Amino acid sequence: MTSDFLVIGAGVAGLRAAIELAEAGRVLVVAKDTLKESSSEYAQGGIAVALGEADDVDLHERDTLVAGDGLCDPRAVRTLVEEGPVAVRQLIEWGAEFDREDGALALTREGAHSRNRILHAHGDSTGQEIARTLYRKAASLPNIEFRSFSATTDLLVDDGQVTGAVVYDDRARESTLVHARAVLLATGGLGRVFRDTTNPDIATGDGIAMGYFAGAEIADIEFVQFHPTALALKGAPRFLLSEALRGEGAYLKNARGERFMHRYHPLEELAPRDVVSRSMVDEMLRTGSEHIVLDLTHLKGDFIRARFPRIYQTCLRYGLDLAKSPAPVHPAAHYAMGGVRTNLDGETNLPRLYAAGEVASTGVHGANRLASNSLLEGVVFGARAGAAMRRWAGAPLLTGGCAPAPRFPSVEESEIRNLTWRKCGIARCADGLKQAIRDLEAVPLREDAPRGVSSFELRSIHTVALLIARCALARQESRGAHFRTDFPAKRPEFARHSVITIGHDAGFR
Repeated sequence: MTSDFLVIGAGVAGLRAAIELAEAGRVLVVAKDTLKESSSEYAQGGIAVALGEADDVDLHERDTLVAGDGLCDPRAVRTLVEEGPVAVRQLIEWGAEFDREDGALALTREGAHSRNRILHAHGDSTGQEIARTLYRKAASLPNIEFRSFSATTDLLVDDGQVTGAVVYDDRARESTLVHARAVLLATGGLGRVFRDTTNPDIATGDGIAMGYFAGAEIADIEFVQFHPTALALKGAPRFLLSEALRGEGAYLKNARGERFMHRYHPLEELAPRDVVSRSMVDEMLRTGSEHIVLDLTHLKGDFIRARFPRIYQTCLRYGLDLAKSPAPVHPAAHYAMGGVRTNLDGETNLPRLYAAGEVASTGVHGANRLASNSLLEGVVFGARAGAAMRRWAGAPLLTGGCAPAPRFPSVEESEIRNLTWRKCGIARCADGLKQAIRDLEAVPLREDAPRGVSSFELRSIHTVALLIARCALARQESRGAHFRTDFPAKRPEFARHSVITIGHDAGFR
């Protein structure tokens, strides 16, 4: 099977790239699940963009750099904030329905932002609305073809160039080779590597694992953001309770009913996410509690129901009325700052391979993502990657290439996720990371294991968990979302990006 361009992933970044590519040739968009199941669909809080009268791109740039804790690529940040307003206005032209007040776009504030610059849609369904808009636009273009329930398992490489990918149809139980002039990884995140996560089940780090096996550079993979407020009700999923709740005035309280964030950061509940998550863990240890509570009961019930309809109804489904009772919350793995290393045009170190969205490491987020920058990154850098890939439109279609024979871990997925949560989670240390590496490296790998999407996902989880542990051990400092109890301070010699490739140890550049 052939196409001019192959886009792996149907979230915001993949769809935006496909739209950009459509005028240059045939585009095949492959989704592991339904076309609506992506991390973008679960992005509640909003999209950050400098559109307010009291805001400008310089302020957005400054806030992003501060949150990134010394590891942002300034060129990438400038690209994001400068191209963001145009990209969002384009979404509105294509039909995106962002919330408004008296006809004007409604702008709110989230943690570590100095201005109200968060656009939201239908209260708390921003990612869903942007994905809907982009899918409708993409589906209107005749050159774009979609294929769902098809898991991409490996990249095809011929003499150092990526020539396509192996796509596995779980229902037919068969693999197909898809060759293309250029390939984009837009597979989303890796949250399911951890026991507790706000991510959908499909977020198993497939794109990072595929890129790693093919020879792509993986950068800053140790930086995993843990969202402070995931629902911690027994019997309920770790559903994300958006940071926008705190932006609108919700309080964090410990088991004694006390607000505590003033003891940890001057921004209190709106401190950067890594600070809030660690503060919550400290309070839980100090008070002997298994969770913190997020309290909205001092806000008007009508406001809560109108501003956060999806969150309110989900909590109500599990017996919790946010207007009357505080929500038990606990940090959960949420977003990966690192991934497949790219330049500002989405190019990787492998010719014809590009990456965009959460799977990519562009340098925008540094050591800690600024809230609601991820949707903007997906739109801006998805478009840039698509535009850059057009240079291959007239290149020969290479139909050679092969992928390594897959070897599958002989271990239960839950064992890896529990191990990663305990040893590679919010607080890390050398002993725990070394133990994680030993345990993961000791897992037997088999070529004769049963084939299926779940087997390939397990391979991805095992691979990414090991990459996180190895890079976290190498970074002997605390910075952003990476916290080492044995190295609690930042160290200037580590103000560099970690880079790891297959067959080599983690280094810093």
